[in-house]
Parts: sequence; structure tokens; C-alpha cells
Amino acid sequence: MPMMARVKPRRPAAPRAACMCGSLRKASRRISQFYDTALAPVGIKSTQFSILAEVERSGRAAPVTMCELASAMVMDRSTLGHNLRPLERDDLVVLRQARHDRRKRYVELTAKAKSLLPRARRLWRRAENRFETIFGKDPAAELRAVLLNIANNRDLDSQPRR
Repeated sequence: MPMMARVKPRRPAAPRAACMCGSLRKASRRISQFYDTALAPVGIKSTQFSILAEVERSGRAAPVTMCELASAMVMDRSTLGHNLRPLERDDLVVLRQARHDRRKRYVELTAKAKSLLPRARRLWRRAENRFETIFGKDPAAELRAVLLNIANNRDLDSQPRR
């Protein structure tokens, strides 16, 4: 079997006026399109896959609350609610009110989601491998580490410092 030649990524010089936010948003849109295309055969988008995978991961020991899920996804609750609606409509998640505290709602995977996730995960891994082929395994790992560092950095919380 012939070896695939690693494609060298083009590295155009960043314009002096390019800001971090704009650059990250453009990259985020490009990556979302890339993963959405990869997941199309199972009928979900990358954001939906991320939510389903996080519900599965977070809910192993006990059902995950909307607050816990929003925090894990680095989303506010209203954005999470907006993203959960199509998953609920498509019978991939159920929202259950807590018995002891009616303000608390749990997010749980349905049997349909549990059967969809293994195939979606294979498609996701294939996309990850393709990304690493395009950009290189080490640069991809470095990028992942930088992005996770940004996502977990509390100094970037939404309240500006004065």
C-alpha cells in the first residue's frame, strides 16, 4: 500500500491587522464545516456530536445537569438549551426534571443516541486522522493543547477586568 505524502500546510504571513478573535472565529468556522461534512452520514453536526459525547462522558457516574453540561461545554445555559432542542426533537436526548429540586434538569442520552455514537465516533476519528495528515500529528497535538488551554483559562472569563 503506497504511503500518503504529508501535505505541507500553507502558512501565509498573518496580516498585521489580523486580530486573535477574528482569526479564531474563521478557523472555528472552517473546522466546523470540516467535521460537519465528516458527520453528515449519521445526520448530526459537530456541535451536536460534541454535546452527545460530553453527556455520555459526564453522565457515566450519574446523570449530568444542564448547568454541569454548560460548564463542561464552555457555554451559557441558554445557548446550551438552544443546542439541545434539535437533539431532543430527534430523540437523541431527554431532559428530566430532578425530583428533589424542580429547578434542576438532567440531560440524558436516549437509546437512539447510544446506538448512533459509535458510528459517529468512527467518522470523527477518520476526520481527526485526516486533519493530522494535512497538518501533521505533532502540530495538531500542539494546536489541541493551546486551544484547550484557551478554553480552560479563567482569566478570559466574560467579565472584563477593570
